[in-house]
Amino acid sequence: MPVARRAEGPDTDSPVVPMQSSDSQPSAGRMLGDELRRLRENRGLTLKEAGRAIRGSTSKMSRLERGESPPKARDVFDLAQFYRCNEQERQVIDQLLAQTNNSQWYDQYADVAPDYLKRLIQLEGQADQITVFENQVVPGLLQTPAYAAALLDQVMRTASDETKAGLVKLRKDRSRHVLGRIRLIAFLDETVLDRIRGSDGIMREQLEYLKYTAKTNKVHVRLVRKTSIAPPFPITHLNFPDGQHSEVAYIEQVRSAVYVTKKRALDEYRKLISDLHEVALDKAQSMELLTRAIERYRGR
Repeated sequence: MPVARRAEGPDTDSPVVPMQSSDSQPSAGRMLGDELRRLRENRGLTLKEAGRAIRGSTSKMSRLERGESPPKARDVFDLAQFYRCNEQERQVIDQLLAQTNNSQWYDQYADVAPDYLKRLIQLEGQADQITVFENQVVPGLLQTPAYAAALLDQVMRTASDETKAGLVKLRKDRSRHVLGRIRLIAFLDETVLDRIRGSDGIMREQLEYLKYTAKTNKVHVRLVRKTSIAPPFPITHLNFPDGQHSEVAYIEQVRSAVYVTKKRALDEYRKLISDLHEVALDKAQSMELLTRAIERYRGR
């Protein structure tokens, strides 16, 4: 979860498409959305008509049925009443809602995690590959607790110590739920190695951790020379095991995020990622540059 200021990418208000969970079965949220859509369609209702029952728009109903965001119990119950569900239908809905709530480990961070971040965490849990480019900080999923804390101290100076501690713990838990399960390709601008967060010791520990994780077959760290052409903003690109809707791009800004799913916009971001593959140093060269940076911090 990088928190440094973001340059905005192409403007888009595309909604996030539904993605499959990390195992062979759809997520509980996805299954709940499918059930709500089935009930609505069986009754011949439109998204707009159903949206009125939950005081929401067509897009809100669409997101709910696609399992894009955590469902609110009140909305689900109101829809069940609006659809005049029988006892059996209500039991199915109640079970799926309970499963959805139990599966959201990040709910404990509700006080510190904004909604757009919760959506990213949900997508991370469903992805089978994440490609990220960072030009200012180490990618959130690869940050050490000390580096994350130092970064938050620099950019969230008015936040309470409790809030920052919660965000550091959240970042650690995000990594624990993702790393080792999916393939992570991390492109870093080489200037990230020289931008000190905290102290030389914190930087050395962080870069050593990057080098360590890159030894696994699930994490690929590649550095991009500052003289190479690269995007002026960070990009996170997620791939999913779904068939039709198989990817989404995520562009984080200062206090919000843009999720890209429209084909035309996705093509642009996919091309940027492809270009990074072309200009980035290979693994051996990247590890050599990392080692040099580690030695610089060790020797100062």
